[in-house]
Amino acid sequence: MTTAQFPIDSLLPAIRDSLAAHPRLVLEAPPGAGKTTQVPPALLDAPWLDGRKIIVLEPRRVAARAAANFMARQRGEAAGETVGYRIRFENKVGPRTRIEVVTEGILTRMIQDDPTLDGVGALLFDEFHERHLAADLGLALALDVQASLREDLRIVVMSATLDGERLAQFLDAPRLSSAGRSYPVTLAHFPARREEKLEHQIKRAVEHALVSHPGDVLAFLPGQREIARAEAALAGSEAARGVDVLSLHGELPVEQQSRVLQPDPDGRRRVVLATNVAESSVTLPGVRIVIDSGLAREPRYDPNSGFARLDVVSIAQASADQRAGRAGRVAEGWAYRLWPESQRLEPQRRPEIAQVELAGLVLELAAWGDAGLRFVDPPPGGAMAAARELLLRLGALEGSGTQGATITAFGKRMLALGTHPRLAAMLLAPNDARERALACDLAALIEARDPLRSGGDALAARWQALAAFRGGRAPADASRSALAALDQAARQWRRRLRVETNPPASVPAHALGDLLLHAFPDRIARQHPGDPYRYQLANGRSAKLFDDSAVYGEPWLVIAELRDDPRDARILRAAPLDEARLEREFPQRFVSEDRVLWDAGARGIAAVRERRFDRIVLDSRPLAKPDPARYADALVDAVRQLGLDALPWTESLRQWRARIRCLREWMPELAKGEHALPDLSDEALLAGLDAWLKPALRGKTRLDALDEAAFGEALRSLADWTWRQKLETLAPTRIAVPSGQERAIQYHFEEERHDPHVGASAPVLAVKLQELFGLADTPRIADGRVPLTLHLLSPAGRPLQVTQDLRGFWERGYLEVRKEMKGRYPRHPWPDDPWTATATHRAKPRGT
Repeated sequence: MTTAQFPIDSLLPAIRDSLAAHPRLVLEAPPGAGKTTQVPPALLDAPWLDGRKIIVLEPRRVAARAAANFMARQRGEAAGETVGYRIRFENKVGPRTRIEVVTEGILTRMIQDDPTLDGVGALLFDEFHERHLAADLGLALALDVQASLREDLRIVVMSATLDGERLAQFLDAPRLSSAGRSYPVTLAHFPARREEKLEHQIKRAVEHALVSHPGDVLAFLPGQREIARAEAALAGSEAARGVDVLSLHGELPVEQQSRVLQPDPDGRRRVVLATNVAESSVTLPGVRIVIDSGLAREPRYDPNSGFARLDVVSIAQASADQRAGRAGRVAEGWAYRLWPESQRLEPQRRPEIAQVELAGLVLELAAWGDAGLRFVDPPPGGAMAAARELLLRLGALEGSGTQGATITAFGKRMLALGTHPRLAAMLLAPNDARERALACDLAALIEARDPLRSGGDALAARWQALAAFRGGRAPADASRSALAALDQAARQWRRRLRVETNPPASVPAHALGDLLLHAFPDRIARQHPGDPYRYQLANGRSAKLFDDSAVYGEPWLVIAELRDDPRDARILRAAPLDEARLEREFPQRFVSEDRVLWDAGARGIAAVRERRFDRIVLDSRPLAKPDPARYADALVDAVRQLGLDALPWTESLRQWRARIRCLREWMPELAKGEHALPDLSDEALLAGLDAWLKPALRGKTRLDALDEAAFGEALRSLADWTWRQKLETLAPTRIAVPSGQERAIQYHFEEERHDPHVGASAPVLAVKLQELFGLADTPRIADGRVPLTLHLLSPAGRPLQVTQDLRGFWERGYLEVRKEMKGRYPRHPWPDDPWTATATHRAKPRGT
């Protein structure tokens, strides 16, 4: 066993003591402190563990494998004995394994398969600051298990750069911090030259570093493509002659990863070109210089494909600090940043849950049976609703499509595959062995980067390139390395699904689409009858082919990638499908019905007999004798399309609505409870059209047949008789003034499309100044809470003053108004003392 010392060693007793007293812990420790490899073994003999397993979560496969191997070597063992690991498509655990290092998705499957986590005593979430969706879900599930089934389960959340205070509050957990082993790191910015490509900037920075400083170089790049270009640029560098240039990313074979993680056997200097897998949990010996591009590939929801794609984005400041820290692990170091010093980075990485597609999360929650789990950052409601709708189409959920939707038996099988629900539905759909092998090819194609350099919109061209590669004749415009990776991924899927049949060497034209329709049921599309480049989609949208499309002329397509555009969506990847196969696979989605609907173009009602696939109209013929009862539905749809202004509003009705809306704001207690004042916002009225407006439209065949009286009664039915009476007291239409007359009050409630909550304006009372003589204070309504805005008018009805402070006007403003108006209106009273004068709405009698 090794006796190497780590900075975290001094904190290990405190960690053990904390977990003995409390079931949760937040542990902050910088890179190099040893938290990943020293904390799990230190807990093995804890009495509360009682011989059970420790599960350590790592966000990356490279880190999981490296951490397990390091801990095993510390014990003089091989991985798979006391310490093992499980990652996608690879498993090294044995009957004696007590520390399992797993990637995040593995933990989710463990909890879903055994919610009691039998035999597991502790869960350690490493590098939680990366905020992967699977880690957030795993933590939420673990907390639920701990709260309801396993009070003895220990949960430790570890990271070098996280908001420890916030997380400790969320978990109601103690917080411990460790010092790291670090040396001073000199920071410098190494900006690009004008129009310089990244690989050339990397080459200049590496050459400068090799000449100027001792030690190995670690350069951070966003992905494999950039690493390959940088490697090619360095191949002809004089400064890098004799230096071992290595790559490090998650797709490397295990042997090559191991080579990078060990010192060079011949003592040569090394330049490691790495993705952010080297940012944390992986130790690279000898590194004293870091070159940071400031970029990473991170998942973002791509509406074109319906999946989360890896996009090149700027890293957060926390990541930049962590990367720079890698230069100070063994001695004084240097970090070169390839962005201008003036550029400001976001402080922390945004959690994936806020920016990726959530179909997988919704399916996991449905399987768990509790959508109310506690997340560090709650998932966005809109993304959750869209995910539920997709899962209903895929057959993974059944029910209303709301929080109450339940998982189906097919949904459970999809979940067990551990991939995106779209791909899982496609992989499970075929019964024929050759089709299952072909589905594995398609899953690999959809998940991977495009192997063709020439582009194009035909998925068939990409599969044909893969088939040609297997036959030893890859096309000239294809990347052999990309095709090799595709072939490997397809083999792994066949192994996972126990498909022993090899994929076919050729397939009919519709074969790919006939499988893809199970992954993209919302993007099944039919050629528009009037425009051969345009297609109608099952979800109600439409999209166009490019002029040079390889699938032009196909009557039916499955669209795998779609560039969404409000004006004209474009089809990026598609495959033709067979309509007969579509009818066999989804007979329930082909429907024939009589419809009475609003024709927006003709601004009238159309009655048709339609045959449809989902929202694609296959055939439509005029209906001679439609059911009159269906007209009301069509007229309600007309109001939804045209808006509430299409209804016969009168000023009286607009005022009635404004009075209620104002009262709900001025007296919020009236908007609560079973007998609350009704919500009359545009949103609420449109949402409730079927309940309040449809009865008034029955028997009518035109929207303009609804008269003002019938519409007014329908609208007023939303408030019961009691509220109608109270409304006259709390928000009257008229008010008596000192002259003995009643004057109207005007109510205003502003609502705009972009902001439905602008709110109530002050009610206005327009009245001639002489009618208020003797009134000391401004009149108020809404049980005295709201003063009227007084528009004080001249005898001719022109505004003299606007005020909500009548007393102040009499004291400070009246004399000026009197001086100006008395000569203009001599037949009207302008007393010296308005407090005691008699109010009047008339002029003085002649001769007075």
